[in-house]
Amino acid sequence: MPLTDGELAAVGRVVDTFNANAPFSEEEVLYLYDGLESGTVLDGSTKLPAEEERVVPSLVHWLAGVTALRRAVPDADWAFTLDDYEIEWDDRTGYDLPGLGD
Repeated sequence: MPLTDGELAAVGRVVDTFNANAPFSEEEVLYLYDGLESGTVLDGSTKLPAEEERVVPSLVHWLAGVTALRRAVPDADWAFTLDDYEIEWDDRTGYDLPGLGD
C-alpha cells in the first residue's frame, strides 16, 4: 500500500533531520529514490566516507536514521543492507551492529 500523507510527512522530517545533522556535512546524505518498483514504498541510499576515522561516526548516524525511518513506517516489510550484508532489526535498539557504539 502507498504511504499515507502522515507517513510521507514523517519520512520527510526524518530525512531532513538526519541529513541536516550528518556528522560530516561534506559527505553524501540520505537520498530517497523516485520511480519505485511495484510494491516498494521507500528506497534510498547514502555513501559512507572513505576516510577510516569517519566511517564509524557516519555509520552510527545512518543506522539511527534508518531506525527512525522504520519507526515512522512500522507496518512496512523492511530490508536494510550495508553493501550485501543485511542489518538485523531489534525491536528495542533498532538497527545496530554489535560493538559499534563502544
